[in-house]
Amino acid sequence: MPETRPALGRRQVHAVAGCYFVASFAALGLPPFLTEILPGLGDRDAGWAGVLYIVPTVFAAVGAPLWGRLADRFGRKRLLLRAQLGLAASFLLAGWADSIATFTLALVLQGILGGTFAASNGYLGAGLEGPDLSRALTLMQGAARAALVFAPIVVGGLSPWLSPHRQYALLAVLPLTAALLIAALPESRGVKAQPRTPAADRPADGGAAAAPRAEAARTERVISLHGLYALEFAFVFSTVISFPYLISLIEERLPGTSPVVSGVLFALPHLCYLAAAMWVHSAFHRRPRLGVALGFACIALGLAGHGLAHSLATLVAVRILLGAGLTLGLVCLSVMASDCAKGRAPGGLFGSIEFFSKAGAVVAGLAAAAGNSLYGPTAPVLTGTAVALVTVCATVLPAAGPRSARSARSARTLRSPRSLRTRWSR
Repeated sequence: MPETRPALGRRQVHAVAGCYFVASFAALGLPPFLTEILPGLGDRDAGWAGVLYIVPTVFAAVGAPLWGRLADRFGRKRLLLRAQLGLAASFLLAGWADSIATFTLALVLQGILGGTFAASNGYLGAGLEGPDLSRALTLMQGAARAALVFAPIVVGGLSPWLSPHRQYALLAVLPLTAALLIAALPESRGVKAQPRTPAADRPADGGAAAAPRAEAARTERVISLHGLYALEFAFVFSTVISFPYLISLIEERLPGTSPVVSGVLFALPHLCYLAAAMWVHSAFHRRPRLGVALGFACIALGLAGHGLAHSLATLVAVRILLGAGLTLGLVCLSVMASDCAKGRAPGGLFGSIEFFSKAGAVVAGLAAAAGNSLYGPTAPVLTGTAVALVTVCATVLPAAGPRSARSARSARTLRSPRSLRTRWSR
């Protein structure tokens, strides 16, 4: 049997991640400024900011599975181009909107026509597999974290010269540029075969050579597809629920904190991911279930610490702990997704994963708003703690069952008459 190698090279993977980074600038950098945009459109108190914040997420969740299936049918590169061009069109409409209705329509189109993350992952999933795919997905998450950190800073820096509202039209240039770069990439059609290394050129250590073959021959899934969907939903819910009212919590605990310090505290978990993601991938790509369990445990401890923190040093510590959980969870979920992608159409798979991810974000936003209005800014972090703890138990406890079953089967095999005869005949 011929061995396989990735159909996409490192440069192409980095190009896709770079295109996603530049295309995400407006999508991730401008929503925090909705309270400044809406008064100019007739909503003086920016009362619609909370609703409009999640409008693109809701419609992205609805459209992602459909676009994924269409990508499997008509080509992943075409649908990735469509996502970038759709994003550019929606940004142009939002930048020139002169009413709340038109601006809302632009956000709806951003959700429906966008979906660059799922489209990019589907493109990568068709040309990569195994550790190559999980490493590429980890890089894509890094691009998302980098945009989440740096985009608000750039938008805020441009605000004195150009209003955030008009910046939508300006930043439409970025997905258009990404579309031009993607047009130069090849279609993603799967792994390529290459001849097996001749026996004379192989290492003499047969045991060392047998290990990779045994690993490649393993067909047992790390996790079921429905289990991956549940973990994705729980992970996004437990992390995103702390985002909307974090600044309010900081102001309540540390009155007089400058906006710069608040912004750094908000960005700390994402900076942790950028610093440690590839190291975590190297350490946990063979044991992603353990990494996910540790990630949810760190998230639970970090969110619970938010409820107890009353000093800057404590807040920094719990934000870093939350960043450790964020990094472990995102990386190991990428490993699980690459495992589930084997033998499946990547467009449909990553479109469905994006649906559950966006659904978790929407539910988290609604739960955060309800908890904050009833019990204050501490309620969202405590809700996220409870969900993370439940997920830790659900992730760890089933792991004992399969091991026990395998041990019982092994014991029965060893005690069987055939195995005894074979052993004594030797």
